[in-house]
Amino acid sequence: MGTKQFGGSPEEADLRRADSLAREIFSDVANKWAFLIIETLGERTKRFSELRNEVQGISHKMLTQNLRMLERKGLVERKVHPTVPPRVEYTLTEPGLALRATVDGMCDWTHRYLGHIETARRRFDV
Repeated sequence: MGTKQFGGSPEEADLRRADSLAREIFSDVANKWAFLIIETLGERTKRFSELRNEVQGISHKMLTQNLRMLERKGLVERKVHPTVPPRVEYTLTEPGLALRATVDGMCDWTHRYLGHIETARRRFDV
């Protein structure tokens, strides 16, 4: 399966269409690990080990896969310093910072409605 290319048609930007480029992008960035990485990198440039320590529960493999995906989408920039051992740093690009505003909104929403959601879950599970 090849990577979709944006040709400018409205269908490619329609999230409701299963074959749209917009849905592919949305699906990639709208996962818990990508959200947590974007939230964490929004504070400042960080090394891989810092990210792994701060995003609790993420495996080395998942962090690597998500950082590569975010870099490929142009949301994260990876800088390798020519040292021994190599020092690699990650930072959000301008589009990544813009997405962080949305991620921040999701985090705020979660904090605001956490109690409400937990009450609803308990009521539903009875």
